[in-house]
Amino acid sequence: MTASEIRPARVAVPSLAVRARDVLGSEWAKLRSVRSTYWTLLIAAVTSIGISAAVALTFVTQPSAGRPRIDPLLPGFLSLEYAVVAAGVLGVLSFGSEHASGLIRTTFAAVPRRRAVLAAKAAVAGTVTLIAGELLCFASFFLVQAILSGKHLGVSLSRPGVAGAVLGEGVLLSVCAMLGLGLGAMIRHTAGAVAALFGLLFLPAIVGLLPAPWNDRIGRFTLVYAAQQVAALHARAGLFSPGLSMLVVIAWPAAVLLAAAVLITRRDV
Repeated sequence: MTASEIRPARVAVPSLAVRARDVLGSEWAKLRSVRSTYWTLLIAAVTSIGISAAVALTFVTQPSAGRPRIDPLLPGFLSLEYAVVAAGVLGVLSFGSEHASGLIRTTFAAVPRRRAVLAAKAAVAGTVTLIAGELLCFASFFLVQAILSGKHLGVSLSRPGVAGAVLGEGVLLSVCAMLGLGLGAMIRHTAGAVAALFGLLFLPAIVGLLPAPWNDRIGRFTLVYAAQQVAALHARAGLFSPGLSMLVVIAWPAAVLLAAAVLITRRDV
């Protein structure tokens, strides 16, 4: 047999579905193998349920004569203030921890398509926080309504608009996790990404100090105002409808992830 007759064997290239499964499996293994994942989810659960119960108890212990009319879904929304921070930190750590340890080089060497890595991390972290968020919000809802029902202030899940509002609340944890993930990919420093996350979540609240009607005209484009509109039983006048507000909520992490997808392909690491 001559040398010209010897040909190298063809190496079978895995299909797109197989490669996607492998990348997703790798990111899932990373997420569930670190203790920070369980700690952040535990903090989100404890703060969400604990604060919602405390706020509901505050409402029912007020004298009837001096008690203002409240939105029965407000305690659940207020309880998410710390839960969304925990979810956002979980997203930051999904990328930031690998940059801090230098393992991101190994990840990109194994998966040269960096956007595929970002998409896999977003899919895994987003799914976990979405499931956790829905479970927490429905648990908080039933606990709050059980407390409020003692003063005939509660509502049932079958009331029009209630189920949609609770489902919308559950999405917020996943939204904040995606924000943190995108910031972690762009900034590549855990502390800096967490600081930027706090800025995106809480600085827009300053819009409320503007004179009317500019506070609502500008505030309806912010994540805080839009999230409150989605999770409220009674929509606030001057803001977008709950449906359009949900689009605003989704647009924030989408924009951050898009920016991250552009930046990670233009860097050495």
